[in-house]
Parts: sequence; C-alpha cells; structure tokens
Amino acid sequence: MLNESNASRPAICFYGAGSMAEAIVRGLIHKQVAAPEQIVMLNRTSAERLAYLEEQYGVVTGNGEEKTAKYLNEASVIVLAMKPKDAGEALKALGPKWRDGQLIISVIAGLSIATIQGLLGVNAPVARTMPNTSSSIGQGAAGISFSAETSEEQRRQVLSMFEAVGTVQVIPEERMDILTGISGSGPAYFYYMMEAMIAAGIEGGLTPEQARELTVQTVLGAAVMMKETGEAPEKLRKDITSPNGSTQAALEVLADRGFEAAVKAAVHRCAERSREMGEAVKEALS
Repeated sequence: MLNESNASRPAICFYGAGSMAEAIVRGLIHKQVAAPEQIVMLNRTSAERLAYLEEQYGVVTGNGEEKTAKYLNEASVIVLAMKPKDAGEALKALGPKWRDGQLIISVIAGLSIATIQGLLGVNAPVARTMPNTSSSIGQGAAGISFSAETSEEQRRQVLSMFEAVGTVQVIPEERMDILTGISGSGPAYFYYMMEAMIAAGIEGGLTPEQARELTVQTVLGAAVMMKETGEAPEKLRKDITSPNGSTQAALEVLADRGFEAAVKAAVHRCAERSREMGEAVKEALS
C-alpha cells in the first residue's frame, strides 16, 4: 500500500482517464498497491467515462477547473496520462499549481523528461514510463527512466507501483522509444497475429470458439515455455521444426513473405513514431 499520512486523501492523481490509465488503476487496485479511495482520475470532457470508472473501480473522479485544481494539489503523485496533443496546455496549466515534493509520472509516448519539465516551468522530479495494457492483469511490461531530481524514496515508490502490475526495466531515457516499439505497442502485434491464426482455423473448419481457445493457449504456452526454460527463441523454434515437416513448411511461408523483416520494421517504425509525437508537441509549443 502506498504510504500516505491521510488515508482519505487521494495519493495518486491520474491526469487523463483513457485506456492506459484504466489498465494501471485496475492493476494497482487488484494488487492492493493503493486503495480505490486513494486514487483520483481526471477527464476534461467525458462525464460518462468518469461515471463508469467510479462505478467500476470505486475511485474518486472529477472534471472542471475547480475539482481538477483541488485534486492535483492534494495528490503526492500525479500521473500524466493524457493524449500527447493535450499535454502542452495541461502541463503549462499544471506548472504553477505544482508543489514541492510532488512526483510526476508520465505515460505519454514520445514526451521527454526535459520537455515535461520545460512545459511545467519547474525542475520537478519526473519518472517517464511506457507500460502496456497487460498491466491491467498484472502481466505488464514497462520501462522507466528517472530525472535527476527524483529521490530514492520516489524511485522506490514508482517501482513498487509498476512492479505490482508487471515486469519493470529501468533504462536510459534515450532507449525509451525503442522500448515503446517492443513492449509498449507489442501486445497489439501479437493480437494481430492471433486474429489471423483464428481466422485461418475457422477457414479450416474449426468453430470460432475452438480456433480462439487453441490460439490463445498456443501463444500462452510458447511465452511461458520461453520464460520458464530460459532458452533462446531460436533454439525453441528449432526444437519443434523437423526437416521437411509441416512446421518447416509454415515457417518457409513466413520467411518468403518477409516475416522477420516486417516485424523489425514495425518495431522501428513504432519507435520512430514515438519520437515524432514527442517532437510534434515540442514544435507546437515553440
């Protein structure tokens, strides 16, 4: 549980209430890192969205200038979870309200620590992270970079939050974009492949339920096998690929169609787009 002198006062304020914020909140509550009443979620426009979050998780919610200012001031941790295009205006408004000791955690793709501090107008302690939506079930993967201003206690607090909802790697900030390309957006690549596998199974005569169950268990089993054995994926692949067998035939199709090159290109393009989004925010404010 997060330490907070007043348990009735929100300890964590999510400035933005989209799917990523929801995934993290769900994980924090499930793992009992923070109680629902210690979490507040802010959204500028959608009262319906806030009503859903309040009912679903029991968190505190709010919008409007007065409530936003109140909750941001009270929180010990502010999680920036708005869209990149909204970050400039929000951070400029937050800067004068920031109080000494408040920790800023950013899950905004492409937005550097220096840019965040520049928009705030203060050298606030900042943790920049890029988790993925699997955090909602405690199976996330996140990279975290810290500004020089973060204390050891604040670092431990951030790590405890994200270790509760998955695997965490502390990395240099210049590696954050490639991490986004691998783990931040990575689940979508696998969902895309699973869509295709399920569709192929249905085309081959399986029921949708059978195709789904077999695909899900196959992907899960492969991931667990790699994690528990510690073996390289190349070895595991070779172990189940008999010469001139059906697996080899399938892999040859993937190779002929540029599977490896396409995956690498996708990861690098994702990283590039992450950088572009960060630069777009900086340029819009220059």
